[in-house]
Amino acid sequence: MKLQLLLPFLLLGFFSALGQTKVSGHVFDENNQPIPFANVLFKGSTEGTITNEDGRFYLESNEKWSTLIVSFMGFEMLEIPLTKSVNYDLKFILKEEASTLDEVHIVTGKQSKKASENPAIRILKKIWERKHMNGLSQFKQYEYDQYEKVEFDLNTIDSALIKSKLFKGMEFVFEEVDTSKVTGKTYLPIFLNESVKKISGDNLLKKEREDLIGNKNSGFSNNQIIIDFIDDLYSEYNVYDNYLKFFDKSFVSPLSRTGVQTYNYVLSDSAFIDNKWCYNIIYYPRRKNELTFKGDFWVNDSTYAIKEINLQASKSANINWVKEIYIEQEFEVLNDSVFLIKRDYFLSDFALNKKEQSRGVYGKRTTIYDNYKFDIPKEPKFYDKVIYNFDKDVYNREDEFWENNRLEALSKDEKGVYKMLDTLKTVKKFKRLYNVGSILASGYVEFSEINFDYGPIFSTFGYNEVEGVRIRTGGRTYFGQNDLWRLEGFLAYGFKDDKFKYGISGKWLLDKRSRFTIFGGHRRDVEQIGASLTSSTDVLGRSLASSAVFGTGSNDKLTNINLTNLGLSIEPARNFEIRLDGSFRTLRSASPTFSLDYNDPSSLTGVSSEVDQFETRLSLGFFPKREMTGFGVERKNKNDNFARLFTQVSYGDRNWFNSDFDYTKLQFSYIQPWQVGGFGRLVTSVELGKTFGEVPLGLLSVVPGNQSYFSIYNTFTQLDYYEFVTDTYSSVHLEHNFNGRIFSRIPFLKKYNLRAILGLRGVWGELSDENIALSTTGNPLEIPLMAPDSRMYYEYSFGVANIFKVLRLDFNFRGNYLDQPDARRFGVTGSFGFYF
Repeated sequence: MKLQLLLPFLLLGFFSALGQTKVSGHVFDENNQPIPFANVLFKGSTEGTITNEDGRFYLESNEKWSTLIVSFMGFEMLEIPLTKSVNYDLKFILKEEASTLDEVHIVTGKQSKKASENPAIRILKKIWERKHMNGLSQFKQYEYDQYEKVEFDLNTIDSALIKSKLFKGMEFVFEEVDTSKVTGKTYLPIFLNESVKKISGDNLLKKEREDLIGNKNSGFSNNQIIIDFIDDLYSEYNVYDNYLKFFDKSFVSPLSRTGVQTYNYVLSDSAFIDNKWCYNIIYYPRRKNELTFKGDFWVNDSTYAIKEINLQASKSANINWVKEIYIEQEFEVLNDSVFLIKRDYFLSDFALNKKEQSRGVYGKRTTIYDNYKFDIPKEPKFYDKVIYNFDKDVYNREDEFWENNRLEALSKDEKGVYKMLDTLKTVKKFKRLYNVGSILASGYVEFSEINFDYGPIFSTFGYNEVEGVRIRTGGRTYFGQNDLWRLEGFLAYGFKDDKFKYGISGKWLLDKRSRFTIFGGHRRDVEQIGASLTSSTDVLGRSLASSAVFGTGSNDKLTNINLTNLGLSIEPARNFEIRLDGSFRTLRSASPTFSLDYNDPSSLTGVSSEVDQFETRLSLGFFPKREMTGFGVERKNKNDNFARLFTQVSYGDRNWFNSDFDYTKLQFSYIQPWQVGGFGRLVTSVELGKTFGEVPLGLLSVVPGNQSYFSIYNTFTQLDYYEFVTDTYSSVHLEHNFNGRIFSRIPFLKKYNLRAILGLRGVWGELSDENIALSTTGNPLEIPLMAPDSRMYYEYSFGVANIFKVLRLDFNFRGNYLDQPDARRFGVTGSFGFYF
């Protein structure tokens, strides 16, 4: 036998011996047809599983078992002796029974939705009636300890992978290969994170507090981007909810009130579990390509509380990069009527495709709950207290702490992960591979020896009609993810205008608890100020000044900006930010084909081409339910499903620094994402603004157009830059992603897993005669100033996303103002991205 064929068998035999009992195989009927959702368990235990859609299963136990039971309604139960500890690729054939239970006769295909015909539906309705009487919601206050273990593993380890050039010099890592208890595949741990938390909540106040007591990780422990991704990956969920959100998708829960329309239910068995008589119900989807699960659950016969449940996502579900989702939850009986979650296990198999043999990465989370306490009231301010300070001790607990606080012991293989990964980080080849991945993820090249990051590399090249080809170099200080201060800067050069541009900024976090921060900077650059209703004070921003080489029109209405900014910010309450800053800017046209001229009686010619303006701003931001990571001067969002409320007062004063204008500008915006059950995700945006005082074009509110071929939210795709200019405006943007709900119902399209997106955008605005007259100088290059005041301008779009899993195309239509010169009635925009 060839060595490459012998090696995997030797590895398989060695690693399999580590487990106590492992079984895998197929279950068929007498016609050699696979039987999905058949029960497979070790005799004398509650350790079991169900077969998948192809009749396949894998079952593993840490104990020694001698008999396997395979059963399914309508078939004779099969008992199989297990003569070995490891039994792979077995084949079982079930024979049909002459008679079955009186209540249930049909066990495959479509099941009845009527409670009078299907006992599983009767039980399901009892679960609905009692679900608010189970769990933590029935107590005024609650406390519990939580231990969480998150692990990422490279799966489908075989001889080809072991001998590949990728792992040359790193073969020692394969000493930690193990076998998944869910899929039966071999895997190699590459990341492990443990945390211990104390959770306290008050149902009357509807508030909860989470205190991190200890945290330990290995592998990519210093890469905050990966840590953030993992934290956001496993959001909290409750199986009693109608919809369970994973990977930004809403799956219909098998316990949902709409579940009868989505799932088939079969009453399969009944038994004592922890001295409680429970029913076993199998469920599976009625249709393919929808966000559904298959599996079974055990429910108590008196309280109708869930005792155990497992959920496995349908392989036809419209979700990218995830081949498998498997969930197990166990509930403990606190007394005769209270069932509380005890253990939650979540496994996801990430892969480029859903083929059985494809390699990927397992993401596994195990959460253990213990030491429940109830009805211990605390002062309301206890839940309001938020400590932003980074406690190093929490992340450097000794081994003794973990031995005492782990609610579930690490396996032998998991203990070896820490040592293996610490060794791996010393291998030069791994360092190179890790650095490449880090650059692609963050956009920065790290030079840890001098605490400096070069980048962002994706801004190195740009193009527009004024600068031509533009090159940019830049960087930032970086000592760690919790830096209290940071300096950033860039230097750019345009080959067409033959000019250098630059910017430098700095920020310093003075108080960690209130996040009191001072910031400032200076920039000389070229900017497209017609791309946003809110003028930017970001001294490192670009605002679409660099566009693609090809666009719907020339990007020549650009502005030279010389900006200096200084300010402070504070967060007196969680997710409530106050910002006060002052800026001085000089604006003038950067293009010979664009004019920012305005009438100026103090000028010798009566016309000025440059605006010098000092402005102070008071900004308030409120972001309810936002979660952040990091404790330094810069933090990152963990989630994106939170509302964004923003209001700002800007005051221009000509008494400061010889400024040109007096004015006051009020602005307000509200962005809200909505999860519309199983119908997808809706994002709404409303923005209002008004400027008091006479100001020229450079200080007015320009309705943001989009002349690129990229889909950019909060812009109007069929508008050119400066097509509409306002001093009073109100705009609304609606975008709904159906997440495959529509295309999954169309027979010849559903196999492509496409996703429909509908968009509607509108804006109304006014522009005073005084402001029009101020910027009407007779310059032949000046643009006609027009506001959508006679009627609201609107446009709509229909998009198709998930094309080849990475491409989105939007077909955009202009709704009115079609008589405008060169009005674009229709256009196509697109975007690329990796989305689940």
